Amino acid sequence: MKEGDSMNKDVPIADKSLLTLEEAAKYFNIGINKLRETTNDENCPFVLWNGSRRLIKRKLLEDYLYRSYSI
Repeated sequence: MKEGDSMNKDVPIADKSLLTLEEAAKYFNIGINKLRETTNDENCPFVLWNGSRRLIKRKLLEDYLYRSYSI
């Protein structure tokens, strides 16, 4: 196994700064479609675009959810 092959699998989701939509959905128990809809807003503070790939800033999403009544 090459060094880079297991890089993403070794870090627990709770320790990652940036999450994929799938990881964020699993971690926060929110549907992927709801996350996609929320992060489509260009003013969304917890999304980072890497080309066409959408990454979620875990801490900022966590803060957003704690302040929110509903999503």
